[in-house]
Amino acid sequence: MQQRSPHVNRRARAGRPAAAGAVAVLVLAAGAPAASSAPSPSPSPSASATPAAAGAGTAQDAAAVVGGERLGRPAVQVAPRTGAPELPATLTGRSWLIADAATGEVLAARNAHLPLPPASTLKMLFADTVLPKFDRALEHQVAPAELAALGAGSSLVGIKENLPYRVEDLWRGVFLASGNDAVHVLSHMNGGLASTVAQMQQRATALQARDTRVVSPEGYDQDGQVSSAYDLTLFARAGLRNPDFRGYCATRTARFPGAVDKTTGQRSAFDIANTDRLLGKYPGLIGVKNGYTTNAGATFTGAAERDGRTLLVTVMHPEQQSKVYDEAAALLDWGFAAAGKVEPVGRLVEEEAGPGASAAPATEAPASGVLPHAIQQADHALGPAGWTALAFGAALALWAAGRLRTRRRPHTAAAATAALPVLPGGVPVPPRPDYAPRIAHSVPARTAAGPARRGATAVGGATAVGGGARRRLTRRARSLARTGRARLAATTAPRRRP
Repeated sequence: MQQRSPHVNRRARAGRPAAAGAVAVLVLAAGAPAASSAPSPSPSPSASATPAAAGAGTAQDAAAVVGGERLGRPAVQVAPRTGAPELPATLTGRSWLIADAATGEVLAARNAHLPLPPASTLKMLFADTVLPKFDRALEHQVAPAELAALGAGSSLVGIKENLPYRVEDLWRGVFLASGNDAVHVLSHMNGGLASTVAQMQQRATALQARDTRVVSPEGYDQDGQVSSAYDLTLFARAGLRNPDFRGYCATRTARFPGAVDKTTGQRSAFDIANTDRLLGKYPGLIGVKNGYTTNAGATFTGAAERDGRTLLVTVMHPEQQSKVYDEAAALLDWGFAAAGKVEPVGRLVEEEAGPGASAAPATEAPASGVLPHAIQQADHALGPAGWTALAFGAALALWAAGRLRTRRRPHTAAAATAALPVLPGGVPVPPRPDYAPRIAHSVPARTAAGPARRGATAVGGATAVGGGARRRLTRRARSLARTGRARLAATTAPRRRP
């Protein structure tokens, strides 16, 4: 039978048992007995698979273990140096891992790649996948169909049909109350449950979380749905790089929109509290996510910061549900004390680059204009020599003719936009000197504000090209332009068949 959470019972639907994934009852009074449905730990790999994980495979092959070969071993992995503290003697989790969030160094682990049901810790992958897609201030009207497929015993934040909710409220429902109803609403906004599951699996693949198989977006018990301590730690590390993710998982309490009062027409609100029982109690704890179901037992991934160092810890399936927080806290204490005193036994890998990420960056498109367009269109018909002559001749013609026409009379906007003739096939004719005044507006001229600048950066002027040299350049430009037009006409003219 599912453990029930008091805050979920008040808002769960009538006749529906409460709180898969809600773990308010996990922290019991000191000395109180705690029944557990989680399987007992076993160091044997052959006995480590749970019914929910049947067919999903065991820990990765040693030859291809993500993060390092030692992380594929079932026994406790730690490499202490002189003066390193002893690992806690009370660890019962079937799988656990502690790592440095910044460097990715795994300080110690046990069964890091063992596939096990993740419960609501899978919501970290859901958030890392979907959270960046919607503005937090966006309002969404919840349709009845979006709440229709919730599993029996789901933990609920208390979303009502046919009422609007802001995206940020929905995410608080996900992180604080572990609300499967909030997950389903966001999944429908994201294209539906099936589409979201597929996107989550793609995201897990990109993060190199190869132990994870996603069947439901919220972590609800499903056949074949598994993850591992290693993968859950990858999800937490990736998610914490998003400020919104970090802010939501660190929130202890919040006000959540309620129903509309039929008498006053005013909408109510109620308080929700984060079900992470270390948040606000363990010094420096940032988050991240806890979970519990009957089949999965208790799971927890947390992050804590102390003296500029951030550690990530994941504990899955301890002997007793209430021990998940105690064992996580003990591992964090050990990790901070062991800083610099242990050799890493593995590493958290980085996200794989997406398709095309290593490709050369696209070159900048040329500025719009007649000449670049003409060159682009003629490029397939001209050889290198013709292409060079065309570009150089046309550029010189534009400059020389524009300079002469600027001295004689100003151009008009109508003349500047006149179209140039084209050859058969739509290839524009390179500008001749008598066409140049029509586009000479691109050449700087003297203005009413004062004379054009002189010197090396000015066009023309006393310190630029002199009168005789200017005439010689003009004649050279005309000759090159004629040569370019002739070659272009020869290469584009249709050939007669014999």
